[in-house]
Amino acid sequence: MQPKMTIAEMDAFLEAEFPQIDGRFETLRIEGSEVTVRMSVQDSDLRPGGTVSGPSMFALADVAFYMATLAQIGPEALTVTTNCSINFMRKPQPTAMIAVARVLKLGRSLSVGDVTLTSEGSDAVVAHATMTYAIPPTR
Repeated sequence: MQPKMTIAEMDAFLEAEFPQIDGRFETLRIEGSEVTVRMSVQDSDLRPGGTVSGPSMFALADVAFYMATLAQIGPEALTVTTNCSINFMRKPQPTAMIAVARVLKLGRSLSVGDVTLTSEGSDAVVAHATMTYAIPPTR
């Protein structure tokens, strides 16, 4: 499926709708049903032991899948998370993180897919999430 939003359109949408995350997330790629997102890691994201916290990794997975869904349906701000299951597989490095989000099934009211998280510069998967988003009825 051809994406309905470009990287520039996605970035402009997020800047307008979610100014509180400005500068945290960078759209690296939108292709087909996949979106790749980079999250800068700040001191507030780290937990004892020098690892990225679970809530920070969840935020990356959530934002990345939101973007993947919007890339398929267009800019619908009220698209919301309805379910997430995340498996933490190994300790991430205290560096930027990369998420690859895939929409596996897009219906009229739900978007279902997954997100793989890695530390920047490594191919080792640190977390994997399955996601479901509710899509507003008017689109």
